[in-house]
Amino acid sequence: MQLSPAQLTHHLARGLEPLYTLHGDEPLLIQEAADAIRAAARAQGFTERSVHTALGAGFDWSEVLAAGGSMSLFAAKQIVEVRIPSGKPGKEGGAALQQLAQQARGSDGVLTLVLLPRLDKATRTGAWFSALASAGATLQVDAIARGALPPWIAERLRAQGQRVEAGEAGQRTLQFFADQVEGNLLAAHQEIAKLALLYPQGELSFEQVERAVLNVARYDVFRLSEAVLGGQAARTLRMMGGLQAEGVAEALVHYTLAEDIRALWHVKGAVGLGRPLPVALREQRIWGLKERLFERVLPRLSDTTLANLVHAAHQVDGIVKGLKQPDWPQDAWASLQRLALALCRECAAMPAATPPRARAA
Repeated sequence: MQLSPAQLTHHLARGLEPLYTLHGDEPLLIQEAADAIRAAARAQGFTERSVHTALGAGFDWSEVLAAGGSMSLFAAKQIVEVRIPSGKPGKEGGAALQQLAQQARGSDGVLTLVLLPRLDKATRTGAWFSALASAGATLQVDAIARGALPPWIAERLRAQGQRVEAGEAGQRTLQFFADQVEGNLLAAHQEIAKLALLYPQGELSFEQVERAVLNVARYDVFRLSEAVLGGQAARTLRMMGGLQAEGVAEALVHYTLAEDIRALWHVKGAVGLGRPLPVALREQRIWGLKERLFERVLPRLSDTTLANLVHAAHQVDGIVKGLKQPDWPQDAWASLQRLALALCRECAAMPAATPPRARAA
């Protein structure tokens, strides 16, 4: 059974599965989902809990199997929690997880909870994960997309009896809040909780939020890629500054931008030769949000534009490596910013108008 985070509360109200597998790249949401499952389990008499963290090849999986296969002497029901921070249990761990899934099917007194990081497609279709999924419920917890962050903040404020102003003023407040906490959901949660301590329930003004909320945003090159391909110039500049301040290597930022440009070039060329767009995207390993962004921006990008961007990426590669390039800033970050904004502007441009079809005679 595959659950979404939005379905979890309703699901738990109807009863518990013997095994839950939580995986994703947002620690706060994983923790909250696990807390909700534990609370529901405690309400149904699961009063004992054992936690096993698999760190490295020396982990003893026999302890997990023993806990999952035996009842406690002091509690009628127990929670067996298995944490695998790497997401890679290894050959022995994979076999143990399959056995643990088999045990979970036949035990009413043990609830098994497996916590994992974000998993790639190959892992999610592997034997041990499939065994866990078939024995209970799986919950994939993805990060909150930038566009969904303002309503997420508004909902959290509403839960503690607070709200922003109505209309454009409130949207401005939520956008400011999102800019301050982007990429750092745990800090966002803490900043929201801080507002409950500072101000009474009711409406919050922009000035109150501005005074209270710290700039705790954290950026990564993958989110930078989304901002650039989304044509979001202001966000791109903000993220470039954040990455530089955090000491991210110039070469990593260049690699991300150049890979996007090369992928756009290859997909455009493949489609021009008659390759179906979905096939061309898969061949370049483009999927998820980036797949949707590619589908949107490719009609806006001419072959000449992409050729110029490929050439520009090559020039910036030299600058990052210490070479001088005519007509380019010699500072690596300034050149990276120029390259990012060049692609960003093209992605934000309106697609060329399609000429009207001639009427049939």
